[in-house]
Parts: sequence; C-alpha cells; structure tokens
Amino acid sequence: MSKLDIENNLFFYPGAVHIHTIFSDGTGNIDQISKAAKEAGLCWIVVTDHNNMDIAEGVYNDVYVIKGEEISPESANHYLALGIDNVIQPSDDPRSYVNTVKSQGGFGFVAHPDESDMRKNKAKPIKWLDKSINVDGLEIWNWFSDWADNYDESDLFSIAYSYFFRHKLIKGPHIETLKWWDKLNLESEKIIPAIGGVDAHALKISKYLIPIKVFPYKYCFKTIRDILILDNPLSKDFQNAKTQILNALVSGSNLIVNNRFSKKSEYPYFEIVNGYKKAHSGQSLDLTENTYMYIKLFQKADIRILLNGEEFYSATAEQLTLKIEKPGKYRLEAKYKNNPWLYTNPIQLR
Repeated sequence: MSKLDIENNLFFYPGAVHIHTIFSDGTGNIDQISKAAKEAGLCWIVVTDHNNMDIAEGVYNDVYVIKGEEISPESANHYLALGIDNVIQPSDDPRSYVNTVKSQGGFGFVAHPDESDMRKNKAKPIKWLDKSINVDGLEIWNWFSDWADNYDESDLFSIAYSYFFRHKLIKGPHIETLKWWDKLNLESEKIIPAIGGVDAHALKISKYLIPIKVFPYKYCFKTIRDILILDNPLSKDFQNAKTQILNALVSGSNLIVNNRFSKKSEYPYFEIVNGYKKAHSGQSLDLTENTYMYIKLFQKADIRILLNGEEFYSATAEQLTLKIEKPGKYRLEAKYKNNPWLYTNPIQLR
C-alpha cells in the first residue's frame, strides 16, 4: 500500500508494469488480475497486451488499472508503449513504431532487451537488435525473462527445482542492459528512465500429471515492483491519477525493487540535497558546495553507487551519507544477502 515519508514529505506507491490478460497470451481477466494486485499490496498496474488494447481502464478492486501495449513483432524488438490511445502495429523497422508512439504523445520502454542466447529450454529469446535507435527508456529487469534465462528443462529434477525454487533462478538485470542504459544517459542531457517488469501471464502448463500455473498473477506482483515517488497523494479521480502514474514512470521517479527481499514495510530512499533543494530518482539539482547524498535502506545491503555509469562508491550499510563534489548522473544499486534487490533511476547534478 501507499506510504507517506513524513521526513521528506514524499508519497510512495507500489505497482507493476508489463502484464498480459486473456486479450493476448495471459490467462486472467482484469477483475481477476486486479484482485491479485490488491491482495499483493499494489496500488496500480499497467497492462501491456501484445498488439492489443481491448481492456477498459479504470479502478478495479481499489487498484488503478492503466492500459498500454507491448508492440510485439514475432521474433525481436518488443516495445512497451504507454500513454497511447490506439493500437500500434509492429513492423520490421522498430524505428517506425518508436516514432509512432511519440507521435501519439506516448512514451516507450524497450522490453527485455538482452534475453540470453544460452537458455537450456525451448523458450526462444526475444531481444532488441539495434541499440542505435533513439528509444525513450528501458525495461532493465524483467522477472519472467530472468527466470526463463536460467530455467533448465534438460531433466525432471531441474524442471522441479526451477518450479519449486524459482526465486533462486533470479540473477538481476543483464550487464549488457545496464551498460546500454548508462550509455544512453551519458549521451543525453535529460534522464533516460528505466522500469522493472513482471511480464505476468499466469501461464498454465497441463502436460504434467497435475496442471500448474508457473507464475500466478499474485506471485508475480510480489516480485519486481516499481515504487512511484510522488510529491502529492494519488488523486481519487482516475484520469488525474493515471497522469500522475505515467508522468512518474516517464520521468524516472520510481524505484525498481525485488520485493522478495524487502524485509520491512518502509520503502528505501535515495536523495541528494544541495543546501537549498532536494532531488530524488528522476530529478535534477544544481551542484553546490554543500551537496550531500543520503541513502536509507532500512536493512543492511551491499550498496553500489554509479556516476555516469562508472562505480563511484561502494559499501555494506543500512544508511549512508556522502559529500558530492562532481556533476553528473548518480544511480544506486543494492544487493541483499547477495541477491539482486534495488535499482534506482539517476539523480542528475548540474
């Protein structure tokens, strides 16, 4: 659920991006999916069916449900389009639909850009092939793709392990994806944002003795979360709340959190203060003589701070204060007990 950080007067709202319904290759309708989101403690979700936008937006079971589209060519170059009004058909040239998203006033995130070619299963990787294209943002971490990259179906024991201990297969964002994201930010004057995606389908497998769902929706909603950081509470009016949610994602005002390792109810925060103003993920700030970075995680973790894509500082700590003297884009990664846990969008110091 939402939480107010009284000390910083910020509001945090957990949600999930990249969800499929019965209108593409998911198994749930929007009532079932929103109930699962509510039970998992989410405030909002973004549904992105493949080449389809047939769901009706609105508030379902106290959850804000927003629709986008996963523009999905058959074998590569999937793009999560948000803030669009009409379905955009895929083509052989991803530049065309990236530009069409912009022409509709929308915004896009490259989906699972670096799925592995070394899989030990029949799931064919769907990658983003041309990284010279000027994209809006990246899905740096996709839960289902991460699992599929490491799912071994070579024998019955491996299959059983991959199902019953599926969270142990999760390794975190691909290094290639993080490098591409840092490169995009280094080359851009603005912040190029990132999201985490659950890629929820609730796939049913019936070829075994007992039919199973590999990742039920409720399970997915307890994995990767995008925690929005807002200066004001979410509006009770759906259209206004939709604008707040999309604006936060577009600007990078979100934390990407592996909720399986968030042991406390508090949300981590990462901010920079220059003596006059504060900035959190997705925001910019002027560098002054009294500029400090503050990190508070509420549990001890392995912290790694990057400046323009290069490691700036690392430590094992629960909270941290650092004096900052260089301009650039700062972002935070954190591991909890050697498990991938937290990734923030950059804060830009000018």
